[in-house]
Amino acid sequence: MIVQEAKHFNMLFKRIANDPELLTSHISLFTALFICWQRKNFTCPFSVTRKELMSYSKIASIATYHKCIKALHESGYIRYEPSYHPKIGSLIYWNVK
Repeated sequence: MIVQEAKHFNMLFKRIANDPELLTSHISLFTALFICWQRKNFTCPFSVTRKELMSYSKIASIATYHKCIKALHESGYIRYEPSYHPKIGSLIYWNVK
């Protein structure tokens, strides 16, 4: 199962690397999502908090974080289901097209 998930991630990463609309902050957040997914034993969906993603991605601005997570969601790289609760993580699904 992990091999299949890794293949899906590689497909997404190839798409993201060739997307001229995305900046380094988007790629950094995408990489942070991968780290969280790995730490959750590659389960899908997986929960994340803004605090952990900002820490891993080195994004310091909450506005930048929200802009990037929204762009990844709207571009179809992930499906983001916010929890709106500070202690309960939001859900992330990988979208493979």
